[in-house]
Amino acid sequence: MATTADFYPGMVIKFDGNLYELVEFQHVNPGNWRAFVRAKLKGIKSGRTIENRFRAGESIEQVRVERKEFQYLYNDGEEFVCMDEETFDQITVPAEKIGEGRQYLKENTRLEILFNGSEILGIEIPVTVNLKITETTLGVRGDSANNVTKSATVETGATVNVPLFVNEGDIVKIDTRTGDYLERVKN
Repeated sequence: MATTADFYPGMVIKFDGNLYELVEFQHVNPGNWRAFVRAKLKGIKSGRTIENRFRAGESIEQVRVERKEFQYLYNDGEEFVCMDEETFDQITVPAEKIGEGRQYLKENTRLEILFNGSEILGIEIPVTVNLKITETTLGVRGDSANNVTKSATVETGATVNVPLFVNEGDIVKIDTRTGDYLERVKN
């Protein structure tokens, strides 16, 4: 068992029955009161961030997590096939482990998979991806009064709202966490 004195950024702990990654922490010693540790925790499975206070010296259950680089190969229905870049072994990952960002994954994208032994705890996909616009309507001149957007389909099949000046064949950068258009990428 670890204690709050053993905290470090990136440490994975079991708290309230869930696994959390320690994002940041601060030891606080408020004068006459008991010292405590204020911590910001990111849920491994949910991705949500919470804040919590721990008593100084409190026992914490640390979980050993292995991070490995994988390459996304293809989608096989509700499972995603990934290849270990070192051993070339292939594994299948259920779609729910990847989350909503899966609709922006294209072949050969590098992923980081978190393991606890042989159990897959979570998947970290790139924060941004560059995707080609395969289908969109033409923007009409004069429709640019204020940040007007139109719907566009990207090469993975996902639908994204883009500005009127983006056309078919353009490559755009998309935030995989929110699905928002960020910018048009020069070819």
